[in-house]
Amino acid sequence: MKKAIVIGAGVAGLGSSIRLAKLGYSVTVFDANPFVGGKINSEKRNGYRFDMGPSVFTGPNYVKDLYDLCGKDFSSFEYKKLEHSFTYFYPDGQQFTVPAEREAQLNVLAKELNEDKKVLGKYLDKSKKNYNLIAPLFIESSLHKWKHLLKKSLFSALAHLPSYKLGKTMHEENERFFKNKKTVQFFDRFATYNGSNPYEAPAMLNMIAHLELNEGAFLPKNGMVQIPESLKALAEEQGVVFNLGEKVEEIVVENNAVTGVKTSKGNYNADVVYSNMDVAFTYEKLIPKAEQPTKVLEQEKSSSAIVFYFGIKKSFSQLGVHNIFFSENYEEEFDSIFEKHELYHDPTIYVNITSKEVKTDAPDGCENWFVMINSSVDKNTDWETTTANAREILLTKLSKHLNTNIEVLIETEDVMNPEIIERKYSGKQGSIYGNASNNKYAAFYRHANFSKKINGLYFVGVTVHPGGGIPLALNSAKIATQCLQEDLN
Repeated sequence: MKKAIVIGAGVAGLGSSIRLAKLGYSVTVFDANPFVGGKINSEKRNGYRFDMGPSVFTGPNYVKDLYDLCGKDFSSFEYKKLEHSFTYFYPDGQQFTVPAEREAQLNVLAKELNEDKKVLGKYLDKSKKNYNLIAPLFIESSLHKWKHLLKKSLFSALAHLPSYKLGKTMHEENERFFKNKKTVQFFDRFATYNGSNPYEAPAMLNMIAHLELNEGAFLPKNGMVQIPESLKALAEEQGVVFNLGEKVEEIVVENNAVTGVKTSKGNYNADVVYSNMDVAFTYEKLIPKAEQPTKVLEQEKSSSAIVFYFGIKKSFSQLGVHNIFFSENYEEEFDSIFEKHELYHDPTIYVNITSKEVKTDAPDGCENWFVMINSSVDKNTDWETTTANAREILLTKLSKHLNTNIEVLIETEDVMNPEIIERKYSGKQGSIYGNASNNKYAAFYRHANFSKKINGLYFVGVTVHPGGGIPLALNSAKIATQCLQEDLN
């Protein structure tokens, strides 16, 4: 039986292990951390449970694909579609909650944002159409193999090229559609789903809104950590072995082909190696003698984040599972993140509260708050001071919006920042998604899902093609395995 090694147990690594096992490989997964899921992990503190990383679940069909591949009934993966996606708070005090049901959603957005309901419907229909046209080409196929490109989906996508507005930014296209700056800000926000700047990212990325607004936001029964835990169980049923807490120190290469890996505990042979590690660190730390794809690795990094995990000894009826508190000047905020690389004085705040649905995630009458602001990657920043300042800023802002002193309600807390993200998850400079998508060619600057120089080496995860987010990470595993099969043939 041929052997495969997967470096990193994030969702892309887990998806890869399942697909490799189904191809008949003997698969071993290594992760330096003692848990699976990468950034999607969970911690408990004083009766509160926190999802430590990604908190918005869209595209459950991509998880279902793995269950189907293994002949398992996906109904065993318990989750629900949320009745409401997000609750929004604007600086002037306006707030509203967006329903999941289409007609109700359009009614709320039209009323609250003073927009034409037909225009809103047209925009959402366009995002759906663009997603369905582009997904088979840009999301579910390799952009680095002509065999993947030369198919019917390419010609369908090219036929609708003008509708993608490749010469426009997300913000410019949203301004063209809507008259209210609040609506523009509402849709500009989706650039943050892959760590980009809506004032620079191509308008094509407005299709990101499709998954959340047209298809819905979902929540697993036991929180986001249920995703990697379920995939681990599925992998183990296929015979995958997990060596957790064992750090890979080197990918061993001989005669331009992988022969295995060296870890903190020993050497392991393999015919194939998949890296779910940040692609920049894969080259820098695991194959430093290999030719470096400089043009790819030197691209602008995505944003990072500062996250506080607060156990709050009160329940707030005006808050939902997902909540956004917008900044007054969105353009200035993104300029601070990507150009000035400094903490903005009025950051947009995201608050996730899973205990709204998963009651056991917090004690009775209390809530588990995941409080996040987007930040610059690490640029030799004093993160101790910056994090302390961020805490003061966001507590002041949240207290004002909710007319309550939040700080006195905090029973327990923890924090994550770019420095910790780099150390704990090996994200270069604390970047969450690898490269940003801040130019119209960004999709082509992501690293391929295979090595063009080293046989048997493949790349998966949010830092390579097709990009950030759980659906795309899972697709990277599918694409890499398709490339492996083609190489074998």
